[in-house]
Amino acid sequence: MSKLNLTLACALSLTAAAAFAQTNGNARVEGVGARSATAGLVKAGRYKVDPGHTQVIWSVDHMGFSRLYGMVGDMSGTLDLNPARLTLSKLAIDIPISGLTVTSTGFAGHLKTADLFDASKFPTARFVSRSVTVRGQRATIAGNLTLRGITKPVVLEAQFYGAGPNPMSKAQTVGFSAKGRLKRSDFGLGYAVPAVSDDVDLEITAAFERI
Repeated sequence: MSKLNLTLACALSLTAAAAFAQTNGNARVEGVGARSATAGLVKAGRYKVDPGHTQVIWSVDHMGFSRLYGMVGDMSGTLDLNPARLTLSKLAIDIPISGLTVTSTGFAGHLKTADLFDASKFPTARFVSRSVTVRGQRATIAGNLTLRGITKPVVLEAQFYGAGPNPMSKAQTVGFSAKGRLKRSDFGLGYAVPAVSDDVDLEITAAFERI
C-alpha cells in the first residue's frame, strides 16, 4: 500500500532531480556513449521527460520483517533549464498510477482500490517545483506533490548525473539522480500504518530530452 505513496514521491523526486542541472564541469556521466559528457554540455531550453529511462524506486518497512521495494515509470512532463540561471529552473511532472510496478498482480490491484490510490478517481499524480537551491553539483528542489487529490510540499535532494547528445536518438539529453522521503498518510494513503511504515524512501533516476 505504501507503494502508491512511494510512487508519487518518486515522481516528485524525479522532477526535483531534473531541476538542478548544475554548472560544475567536473561531473561525469557513467555509461556507454556518455562517459565524456559533463555539466558544461547542458544546453538551455525546454526538455521533456524520457519515459523509457526515468524511474523512481521506493521502499517501505514491511511489518519489521523486510524492506519492500517498488518502482514507478511511464511519466511525462517538462523541465525548463538554463545553466546560467539554475535557480530559475522549472519542473512539472505527471505520474500515472498505471505506471506503478510491484511484486504481484494482487498487490498491484489492491493499490489501485479506494484503500489506497483510488486510481479510477485519481489516475494521475503531479509534481510541480517551487524553488531550486544550488550548492555545487547538488541542489535542493522544493515543490508541491498532488496525489489522490491532496497537495503537499515535498523536498528532494538532487545531483547532476550527465549531459550530452544521446548516441541513439541524437537528442540533447540531461540526467539527474535524486533522493527524498515523504509520509504516505499526508496523502490519504495511511492504510496499514504503522505495520507498514508511514515513511517512504525514494531514489530517482531521471533523463530529459531537449525539445
